[in-house]
Amino acid sequence: MRHLLEIAQTGLAAVRLHPLRSLVCVAALVAVLLPYLVGLGLSKGLEDEAEASANFGADLYVSGSQFGRPVPIPLEAVDRVRRIDGVTEVVPRIVGEVVLGKDQEHAVLVGLPPERFADWAGCVEGRLPQEDRPNELVIGTALARRLKLTVGSRIPPFYHNRQGDKTSSVVGVFKSDAPLWQSRLVLASFETAAAVFDQPMRATDLLVSCRPGYQATVSRAIVGLTFAGSDGGAVRPRVTAREDLLALLPRGLRHREGIFTLHFVLAFVVGILVLLVTSGVGLAERRREIGILKATGWQTDEVLLRGLTESFALSLSGACLALLLAWVWLRVFNGYGIAGLFLAGAGAAPDFAVPFRLTPIPAVLAFVLSFVVVLTGTLYSSWRAATTAPLEAMR
Repeated sequence: MRHLLEIAQTGLAAVRLHPLRSLVCVAALVAVLLPYLVGLGLSKGLEDEAEASANFGADLYVSGSQFGRPVPIPLEAVDRVRRIDGVTEVVPRIVGEVVLGKDQEHAVLVGLPPERFADWAGCVEGRLPQEDRPNELVIGTALARRLKLTVGSRIPPFYHNRQGDKTSSVVGVFKSDAPLWQSRLVLASFETAAAVFDQPMRATDLLVSCRPGYQATVSRAIVGLTFAGSDGGAVRPRVTAREDLLALLPRGLRHREGIFTLHFVLAFVVGILVLLVTSGVGLAERRREIGILKATGWQTDEVLLRGLTESFALSLSGACLALLLAWVWLRVFNGYGIAGLFLAGAGAAPDFAVPFRLTPIPAVLAFVLSFVVVLTGTLYSSWRAATTAPLEAMR
C-alpha cells in the first residue's frame, strides 16, 4: 500500500514539474465545463421558478374549445362555474400577444380583475391599474428598457377597436429583481385587455380555485357544461389541472436541456483532442520522461497509476475551478456571459434577474466529465509511451 502511495505522490509531483502543461489542461477543462454548468444551473433555476408559479396559481384552468380548437369562453361561464359545489373562486383572465413600438416588439398582454393585483404590488415600481381607469398598463422590465418607457409614459394606440382606439398610459414598471416571466409582460385590467383585443364579455380562460379534496369533482362538473359561443354554437370547456401543468413543465425544460447536452458532446470531444496534444501525443519530453522511468525499473502498471493520479489531480482542479466560476457567473453577472462583465463594470443593471440553482448533481457530473476527458486525453499517451522500449522512448 505504501508503494502505491509513493507512486501516487510522483503523479502529483508531475503536475508541479510541468506547470505550463498543467495550466493548459485545466484551462481546457474550464473552457468546456463552465458554459455547460451555467446552462445546467439556468435550466434548473427556470424549472424551479416555473414550478413555483404553477404551485401558487389556480387549481383548475378552464378554456373554451370548438371543433377541437381553443376559442374564447363567454363570461356567463363565471357564474355557472362559481355555483358548482366545492368552488371557492372563479377569476376570468385574458392572455394574448400584442406588438408595441416601431421595432415591432412582441409582448404578452395579461388582463385580470384589479382586485387580483394585490399580490403584484411588491414587484412593481409605480402603481397597479385601477378598475375605474381604463388603458392603464404595467410594463415588464426588458420591454420597458427596449421601448424606453417609464412611469408616466404615454403609448400611442397599438390596437384596433370598433369603439375607437385610445392612448394608453404606463402607471408601473416591474422591478429588475422580479421573476423572469415579467420581462415582456404587459399587465392591464380585464376591461382594458378586452378593449385591446376587441372581445367584450369574453375571456381566454377562467382560473378556478377549489376547496381541498374537491378538485376532481369540480373538474368533472365543469367538463359536463356547455356555453353559448359568439357564433351561436356550443363552446365546450377544456379543464387543465395544476398537476397537469407541473407534469408538463419539466418535460419541456428537460427536452431543451437534452439538446443543450447533445451540443456539448462535441465540445467534450474537442477538449479530449486538446488534452491529447498537450499531454503527450507527439510530445518528446513526455516520452523521454516515461522512458527514463521504465529504464530505472518502473513497470507499465506503475507508469499508468502515476498517470492516473496526475489525471485525477488535473480533473479535480479543473472541476472545482469551473464550479467556482460558474457560481460567480450566475450569481454576480446574472448568467449574461461576457456582456454581463461589461454591464457590471459600467454599473448598468441587467434587464431582469435570471433564476439559477446549482445542485449537487451538476457538481458530481462536472468532476466525472472532467475526469473522463482528462483520462481519455492522457491515458492513451501514457500507455503508448510505457509500452515502448526505453531506448526508443528516450530518443
